[in-house]
Amino acid sequence: MSIKKSILTPYLFLLLILGGLTSNAQVLRKRTTLLMGGRFDISIVAKDSLTAEQNIGVVIAEITRIENLISDWKSDSQVSEVNQNAGIRPVKVDREVFELTQRALQFSEATKGGFDISFAAMDRIWKFDGSMTEMPSAEAIKKSVEKVGYKNIILDSVQSTVFLKLKGMKIGFGALGEGYATDKCRNVMLAKGIKAGIVNGSGDMTAWGRQPNGKDWNIGMTNPFHPDALFAVVPLNNGAVTTSGSYEKFVVFNGKRYSHIINPATGYPVTGLCSVSVFGPNAETANGLSTSLMVLGQKSGLLLLKKYPDYSCVMITDNGKLVKSANFKIKKFKAKL
Repeated sequence: MSIKKSILTPYLFLLLILGGLTSNAQVLRKRTTLLMGGRFDISIVAKDSLTAEQNIGVVIAEITRIENLISDWKSDSQVSEVNQNAGIRPVKVDREVFELTQRALQFSEATKGGFDISFAAMDRIWKFDGSMTEMPSAEAIKKSVEKVGYKNIILDSVQSTVFLKLKGMKIGFGALGEGYATDKCRNVMLAKGIKAGIVNGSGDMTAWGRQPNGKDWNIGMTNPFHPDALFAVVPLNNGAVTTSGSYEKFVVFNGKRYSHIINPATGYPVTGLCSVSVFGPNAETANGLSTSLMVLGQKSGLLLLKKYPDYSCVMITDNGKLVKSANFKIKKFKAKL
């Protein structure tokens, strides 16, 4: 299920189309950096360049703080401590980490395991580097997910502890972390009086306010069949959009395409969709939904989305069909695959 976007080719691009500045003489500053295992593009609108640059620094510090809490590849993070004590003892974590885990489990319940942060323990038996010449056996696939299972994640709200019941279990926030971080950055900036900006964490994007010329931010969406081109440009302000996709890594057996995104409940790669973009007020939730919809597929995914009326989506199927959810209402959306 781990859906890490490529550092070089994110699925969503910020397109800055700037006109004349407003009478408030706002300025825009941008910076790109690598954090949380991926690329972050940070754009801040402020009264002057110094203020904008200083607040970009604040955003980077906030992302770094979150990374140090939840990154399972950092041996001293709280999540790593939880993993190191799987099958041994509960681990007390900050309330922030506890509540993020709690929300992740709610996604697991809603998707019946299609979304599962314990995917981190999955054996990597599928290879998408060109070296795999035949499908793994059914037995090997079944064994690969033996340590995966959200029902074995035990939370104690009073003690603020997380316990993984089985030795060898692991949790990871690769399918929620960037969205969560971009939301937190927006909230920090608004609290500091920064009224406009956008944070793009490897294709998980949160925007607030508008560009200096008063126009919405413009988000370019990568064409999964022509990754060097866009299939749509959409306006965004005071909201979030995240994209999950599988077009960069896949294998084909007997004419069927298998993507690098694995269903954590079955151990099999997902099929049917090559890209899902979710729009809504919160990037963390949109991130969880775009991941879940990729795993569940078109029909079940659209049914799940009905439980989240503030969120809408655009799906692209493996055969090039574009599918929008019934509540999709972005008027200026024009797509061309």
